[in-house]
Amino acid sequence: MALLWHPQLAIVGSRSATPAGRDHAASFARALGRHGLVTTSGLAAGIDAAAHLAALDSGAGTVAVVATGPDQCYPRCNRDLARRIEAEGVLVSEHPPGTPARPQQFPSRNRIVAGLSLGTLVVEAAERSGALISARLAADAGREVFALPGSIRNPMARGCHRLIRQGAALVERPTEILEALAPVAAGLAQALRRRLDAPIQGQGEALDGPRQGPIDPAQRQVWEALGDDPVDLDHLSIRTGLTVPELSSMLLLMELQGSVSAEHGRYARRH
Repeated sequence: MALLWHPQLAIVGSRSATPAGRDHAASFARALGRHGLVTTSGLAAGIDAAAHLAALDSGAGTVAVVATGPDQCYPRCNRDLARRIEAEGVLVSEHPPGTPARPQQFPSRNRIVAGLSLGTLVVEAAERSGALISARLAADAGREVFALPGSIRNPMARGCHRLIRQGAALVERPTEILEALAPVAAGLAQALRRRLDAPIQGQGEALDGPRQGPIDPAQRQVWEALGDDPVDLDHLSIRTGLTVPELSSMLLLMELQGSVSAEHGRYARRH
């Protein structure tokens, strides 16, 4: 359940995805996961399933929002994936156990996918697609919307091209999403720090941050280079061999996760 505190990106798209579309969804989920973004999607076939699986395989974690009761699985072909998400990620539902799949429940599921996430990436979508509903809901909620362009001969790219014409950000690389979400993550990190530093009503103690540092290898490298005394980005870049832009985006996400504290441009471990 702690994954729900992490910054999330929704990756959605066609159930009838092309092999290239599934590959794109997987590569974005893996790359963004290495920088601390949890992949959120709707456990549908195609793009959703490819993104969930890649996020799990990379160890980044994933959130699956389902349109059924939490004990049901739709589509049935994703049953094994759902069980793995139960064990290694988070399964989210607003329906009681035993609720079967009904058409009207899928747009409702999409609103939760969009609402949990800092932004929504549409990888492939036909002109009439549930993924476009998620994108519209994200835009209505003031969240970022990203779309991957495709071939003009690919009908699964027409929905993405329509979103781009309507103002969605055209993206080709995961770093473009990280750069766009960094200011959003920074603002949320600051708000969460204030909340987590305050006593929680009815609880014996405030929520604890990571005690042993991040599990993600890239973040772990930065964590090991940090000390209890604050250090600036230039010195941290020398210690890690990472560029300042790489460190900036990674440290913002680590702040949001609660493993790093920042003050006046200097960073330290948060215990």
